[in-house]
Amino acid sequence: MNTAASNPDGSGRYEIRLRGRLDQRWSSHFEGMTLSTTDGLTVLVGCVIDQAALHGLLHRLRDLGLPLVSVRQVETETETQAAPCPTHHPDRPFEGA
Repeated sequence: MNTAASNPDGSGRYEIRLRGRLDQRWSSHFEGMTLSTTDGLTVLVGCVIDQAALHGLLHRLRDLGLPLVSVRQVETETETQAAPCPTHHPDRPFEGA
């Protein structure tokens, strides 16, 4: 992970690669992340609100039994037409205001 581009709370857009294939019906289980398959891998890309959410997502993926290949934070500029990630949890008041 490129720490220079990282937010201190771990929020941002992540790409998670798993060995094996999940079909599209699984995408609803992963908080709006985009799910695609290529070369025997499943790739999830999307926003994660903080480190706790990232760990929860990784635990759910672990429970599926597919080997984790990589987790990396990607910058929004590299995603074509990607909406910006939220900077705070929608159920919690924004502390920066």
